[in-house]
Amino acid sequence: MSAGTAAAVLDHPLWDDVDNSVGEALLPGQRSALRSVPASGKPDSKGPEDPLRLGRPMRLRLLGAVQALLADPSIAGQSDVARLAAVVLYAKSRAPKGQKNDNQTSIWVAELGRWLGVGESTVNRRVLAPLRKSDGVHTKEKRNAKGHPTGLDCLVMPLWKARKSGGAGHPLALTKAELATLLHLCEALFGHGWTPENKKPTPPGLLAGRRGKGAATDRLGLLLMVLNTRASGWLQLCGGSVKAKEGRGAATLARLLGCSPSGARKVLARLTEAGVVARQRKATSTRMRGRARVMLLPVARAYGRTLAPVEAVSGPGAVFSQRPDSAVGDHAPAGAAGALGTSGIGGAEHPGDPADQERPGSAELHADHASMATPVVPLQLDCGFSGEGRGAEGRRPERVCVREDQAADSEAAIAGTGSPVAGVGPLRGEKPNESSVDERVGQRAAVAGAGGRLKVVGGGKTQQQRRVGLPADLRLRVALGPVSWLWERLKNGWQQDQVEAAAKAELAQMVGLGVAPEGAPRLLADRLTDRLAETGGEALVTGPYGWLIGRGLPQRPACSHRKCDDGVRLDTEEDCENCANVIHVRRARRARLAADIDQALPGLGDDERRRVLEERLREQAAIEAENFVWRREQARAEQTRREAARAADQERAEREAAAAAAADAVRQALACEDCGQHRAAGLCEACDYRRRTEALIVEAGMVAATWSADLTDPGAVAAVTADVREALERQIAAVRADYLRAMDPADQNGDPAGTASVLAFGALHTAEQALAEYRRNALSMLGRSEEAEAEARRAYRTEQNRRWFQHNPNGADAVAAATKAADTARERAVEYLLATRLKQLREQAAARTETAVPAPWTDRLPELATRQLDGDTAVIA
Repeated sequence: MSAGTAAAVLDHPLWDDVDNSVGEALLPGQRSALRSVPASGKPDSKGPEDPLRLGRPMRLRLLGAVQALLADPSIAGQSDVARLAAVVLYAKSRAPKGQKNDNQTSIWVAELGRWLGVGESTVNRRVLAPLRKSDGVHTKEKRNAKGHPTGLDCLVMPLWKARKSGGAGHPLALTKAELATLLHLCEALFGHGWTPENKKPTPPGLLAGRRGKGAATDRLGLLLMVLNTRASGWLQLCGGSVKAKEGRGAATLARLLGCSPSGARKVLARLTEAGVVARQRKATSTRMRGRARVMLLPVARAYGRTLAPVEAVSGPGAVFSQRPDSAVGDHAPAGAAGALGTSGIGGAEHPGDPADQERPGSAELHADHASMATPVVPLQLDCGFSGEGRGAEGRRPERVCVREDQAADSEAAIAGTGSPVAGVGPLRGEKPNESSVDERVGQRAAVAGAGGRLKVVGGGKTQQQRRVGLPADLRLRVALGPVSWLWERLKNGWQQDQVEAAAKAELAQMVGLGVAPEGAPRLLADRLTDRLAETGGEALVTGPYGWLIGRGLPQRPACSHRKCDDGVRLDTEEDCENCANVIHVRRARRARLAADIDQALPGLGDDERRRVLEERLREQAAIEAENFVWRREQARAEQTRREAARAADQERAEREAAAAAAADAVRQALACEDCGQHRAAGLCEACDYRRRTEALIVEAGMVAATWSADLTDPGAVAAVTADVREALERQIAAVRADYLRAMDPADQNGDPAGTASVLAFGALHTAEQALAEYRRNALSMLGRSEEAEAEARRAYRTEQNRRWFQHNPNGADAVAAATKAADTARERAVEYLLATRLKQLREQAAARTETAVPAPWTDRLPELATRQLDGDTAVIA
């Protein structure tokens, strides 16, 4: 075998870390009664070893380990062949020796494929690759001294992690004897057999010949069923309600495998055909079908059980569903939680003598519930209850509400029961009529007689209880009123639920198209009435469900308009204008083509003219179809272009956001320009407050100079600004002193940066309040200026001269209006004067700043010498 087919190597750092010490000491009282492979396959404990004869503690121990392995996140969700491979590799793993956590095993890809019933390519593609990807198995190619591959070292990571973290108490941490027991069990079930030299040969397992599609699923299912089977050989079935088509046995296997009941039913059928599983129903005194049971024949033989006659049924059947053997009444015994989440599974045998007991003596059983239904001997039908005589709908008869509508079990489907009342008339007073079940039973009997194996003919989905009346929702009752008879003819509750959901969807669509919510049910009822009239009435509807879903309820637009329904607008309930336009265009085209034909071929007869016209119309329709296809392709191309542009815009926005984030990160790393504080984004909080305070002081000086100094005289402006600065500095110093007196000296010394920020913020707050006060004073003083007064007088006279005040310009209304207009004009003039003078002062300050000569270094060095150095500069110094 080449190295490529032998193994695919996956290097992983965990592979070199497998020697961590893991203690192997047992917890107090743990596995004290565990036994490896009991030394007998016979009841008297004589004879060769039988791997299928497990004690109850050992079976539960192995069951917990396999379930813990399959539930691991790296294994769960994988295919059945990958999960079975994980179990095989786990069983073949070596137990730790001393302090060395050596759990790997060596195997060939071809040998692993024989264990799984698949080929090498399937192992490489569907087993090793997914398990490596999910970190479930680590592999390493093993080579000899010459470099030739000699195998594949595999490490099951859930086992390695369990021994590394959980120690001996973890469910996966099996001992050497327990791992050997699990491996012997796998060999007995699906091992491919060995004939080693000078050693005793190992015979093939029960499913060794089962290969190909579904082989791994069958092997894994058989292993899980054996581990969930008691010493009696009967599989512990799950409780609760199950689907009629699959049955309780398939539902139990579905929960074990984690698949659908339909898939488990096929697996159970294949195992039955292989002769490892048999199904039986308990005999009853009334000759009715008893509770269904599933026997694992190899387990029963291993314990020396007498095999009761069972029904060789491998196909799916729609038979009556029963409770598990351990359930009494409506509930199962409250024992230890089993593998399926139901009480009783995995806890049936006694540790001392697993071959004698099937249920521990301490298990309490619930009392049988009294049956509230009258016992009725059923006809020879599918499910064995009176509802079967009502057209196989599975509904209860009136006034009977207990246990007559349970799901059916897919166990033995017997063609005849020999009921003494099989020839009696209809049950419970129903009218005599022929049921479709009679025809199906006849077909089933014919198939059973011809082929020797019973098959269900006409079996369907699980039928929900059918409702007689329309839904309780008033809107649906109004909408489905015209088809109430068709509603009653629906076969089961599932069809009624689908029709109800379709009706709700149509009502929601109508509301979305602009129809009033209260009018939508009536429109849907009108639609159904029109569709029934087209069909010819309800009597001509042969399939109510298909007609309602496919023809009655859906909207049928006659044109491209979204609100069109059979040529009628849904929102206005009038004829669709778009449909009229389409008809008009088509008629005009036909008339034009007819005129062209008359002009080109004037001598044609009526039949020939009609034929030529139809050919021209078909050619025109083909051209329109090509144009439609072209427009659709253009629309798709445009949509693709828009999506590409949208993706490009999104990518560009992401790049810009990333660049902005990077720039912001760089900016955040800058030191403060004024004090040198680290990572201050170029300016720390205290220095930012100081800069803003300085700007406010300058602004306050300019505001004061707008009314108290000659703006053309720089000296006067400078004097006013200096006075304002001096006054503000005194106020700020007073506020700073108040802050320092209020603060704790310990806080001042403990956080100098915080103290500086607090003081700077106090100065900023003081400057803001002072600037507001200076601005109010400036507005008040500018309001008394000649410019503001002149503007107010002009506005006063203008308002007095309005034509509606000309007859009495000095009246109270005229004077009030004129006064208001004057005040408004004065305010506008004052705002304008203040803004204009501030602009002039700022321009003068900017001009002085541009022409200013930088201070010499002799004047700047003392200031720089007093600046505090940052950390980096201090270290360099």
